Amino acid sequence: MLKQTIERYLELRRAAGFEMKVDRGLLHDFARFAADRCETWVRRQTAIDWAAKAPSPSQRECRLGMVRRFADHARAEDPAHEKIPPKVFASGRRRRTFPQIFSPEELRQLLEATANLRPRGSLRPLTYYTLFGLLSATGLRISEAMHLVVDDVTADGLLVRKTKFRKSRMLPLHETTQAILEHYLQRRQTFASSDNRVFISTKGHALTYAMINGTFHFLLKRVDLSLKPGQRPRIHNLRHLFAVRALEKCTGDYDRVTRQILALSTYLGHTHVTDTYWYHQATPCLMACIADACELFIQGEKP
Repeated sequence: MLKQTIERYLELRRAAGFEMKVDRGLLHDFARFAADRCETWVRRQTAIDWAAKAPSPSQRECRLGMVRRFADHARAEDPAHEKIPPKVFASGRRRRTFPQIFSPEELRQLLEATANLRPRGSLRPLTYYTLFGLLSATGLRISEAMHLVVDDVTADGLLVRKTKFRKSRMLPLHETTQAILEHYLQRRQTFASSDNRVFISTKGHALTYAMINGTFHFLLKRVDLSLKPGQRPRIHNLRHLFAVRALEKCTGDYDRVTRQILALSTYLGHTHVTDTYWYHQATPCLMACIADACELFIQGEKP
């Protein structure tokens, strides 16, 4: 009975535009856990016990939240399902760790290292040079870059269709970025491929995340990185790099920074502007800007 109720809930959520891939697996795992206890309705303690199997407080709260949303839906049909309380596993707000921000020299070394990728004479060196350069120049998510098709590259910029939050947006490109991307596409035409994705492998298929991530970390071995303890470079750091450098250009002018954050939030595809304000803390330069604004505020002046 619980399994059927879950399927109806998933169908309804998918019809509303939610993917529900992760929720489906976890909710059915919860249903099996409840079935082992011979339960056909959502029980508060059973949900808490199941969620407690996750390795961290944040993951436990996330899993319990999935069951809570499902239980709220199920109770509309059958009040026998129990209401799940919020914040059972909450342990305070998780501190967001600062990412590695590549220096101009580190980025240059990363891009230059692509020239030595094998096989020699293949499209692979130019593919990764263009891909990693595009990520750092536009702040695209790697998933968005992977899903770009040739027709998404227009004279007005990039049409980003496959976004994290299922929203499309148009990204204007700097003329140098546009020129490099068009050069890559011209070279790409000389290699046989049945796939219309912008970035393809040596076999003509769309690049997978495993391919890109493996190549990224292979290239990092050729880069003289300056890392803080606990920092581990990720492809997503190229997106952080774009956001931070864009904000650094506006330091010293509070009103200009505020306008830049609003524009940057739209450009990056953030759903909440607070996600963009977080970048203000990423480098000493931006932290100094915050300190100056706070000092002016304390003195009773407008930052």
